[in-house]
Amino acid sequence: MITTVNLEFLPDQMRAMADAVVARCVEHIATAGAQPSCGDVDAAALCRAMREPAPEHGASLHAMLDHLFRDWVPRSFTTIGPGYLAYIPGGGLFPAALADFITDTTNRFTGIWQAAPALVQLEANALDWLREWMAFPPETRGLFTTGGSMATWNALLCARERHLGAEIRRGVLYTSDQAHHSVLKAAKLAGVMPDRVRAIASDDRFRLRIGPLDEAIAVDRRAGLTPFAVVSSAGTTNTGAVDPLDAIADLCAREHMWHHVDGAYGAFFYLCDEMRGVLRGLPRADSLTLDPHKGMFLPYGTGALLVRDGAALRAAHEASAPYLPAMPHPQDFYDPSQHGPELSRGFPGLRVWLTVKLYGSAAFREAVAEKRALAVDAARRVSALPGIVIDAPPDLSLFAFHLTWPGATLAEEDTATRLLMDKTTSKGRVMVTGCTAHGRYLGRVCVLSFRTHQPEIDALVEDLAASIREIRS
Repeated sequence: MITTVNLEFLPDQMRAMADAVVARCVEHIATAGAQPSCGDVDAAALCRAMREPAPEHGASLHAMLDHLFRDWVPRSFTTIGPGYLAYIPGGGLFPAALADFITDTTNRFTGIWQAAPALVQLEANALDWLREWMAFPPETRGLFTTGGSMATWNALLCARERHLGAEIRRGVLYTSDQAHHSVLKAAKLAGVMPDRVRAIASDDRFRLRIGPLDEAIAVDRRAGLTPFAVVSSAGTTNTGAVDPLDAIADLCAREHMWHHVDGAYGAFFYLCDEMRGVLRGLPRADSLTLDPHKGMFLPYGTGALLVRDGAALRAAHEASAPYLPAMPHPQDFYDPSQHGPELSRGFPGLRVWLTVKLYGSAAFREAVAEKRALAVDAARRVSALPGIVIDAPPDLSLFAFHLTWPGATLAEEDTATRLLMDKTTSKGRVMVTGCTAHGRYLGRVCVLSFRTHQPEIDALVEDLAASIREIRS
């Protein structure tokens, strides 16, 4: 006899559960500005105490929500807060949460076009909007990913297939010494080992230098190797530097190499007419990494890739199997499984589609422009504080600096700058972080949260000034 197991909830039960969850989430969002910019993350003891076996029987949802919102969520960076100026902020626009709820409850399969044609078309529309915003040509195809790392991997896979074929070991990849660490990881996943990745020294503004790049390519060609791709940055993580994209595009065209632009942080500034000079050459890239969870303020886990020659993306991933629908679909329709590595997948395009439809393009363009203006204002005011040296002015909305005084050694400056970041964050209104670049520890400020406005910049300057006084005294 087969025992019937009922995992369904009644409609009234589902409404009550959803109401309880939404109430907690809305309260959390409504109080974001009052939460510390960084929770207590010294939580090793807490995490050890949380270890437990899988429960044999179910528990109360309300009890679990209590733990989540009272005990666990606060023990983290307050990434949704207006004072989060650390790393590169992610967003979390509320409509995206609604889209994810719809995605998870309708639970439609969007891996192939035939399974949900209209829903896949929504995703194709959203990718096409990104293409238009970045001024890529109509033959471009793209893919939503979990983030920039997976987008870069897919791009390098396309480059490898296009330029190396089976001769992977001879291929050489070039990037800046300021490149995101995901570039090296992506190269390795694509079969390009670390000894075939060249990190070209950046200039005094932390940008990839064309001369040394050209020389490195020539040296490798003379050695019988095959230079096949350059990865540049439209806004580095350390200092926000934008590489000379147009000049790199020229070099790659001359050398018959693939040019991939890591625009995870900075590409969405291309929406603003006044920023297109800084990002000149971006639409010439063979492929482009985008992170809508940065410049479009969406939740973490929203990345994207655009490939100029859509056929290259399809060629890298196209496959079939006897258990898939035999009926071919028209070639003018997008099929996610033929443009990416996954068959079973979520429905990431809905959070982009629904959010853009609700806000409109203009809202994103104006919000990004505001972050740029706030960063410029912040850099100007921070540079006027005693002992501050600006090492990297904001190309986009990130700038870097260090603290000094007459006679200070590099080690003393590094220690003081670290202390400045810690003291400023400990005041609870803003969170800032640092990095090491060109052998020096730098403080960083990145303005990219949609909740950050002028009052948070004022708080940043005030708290930096107070922390400098404490350190100097």
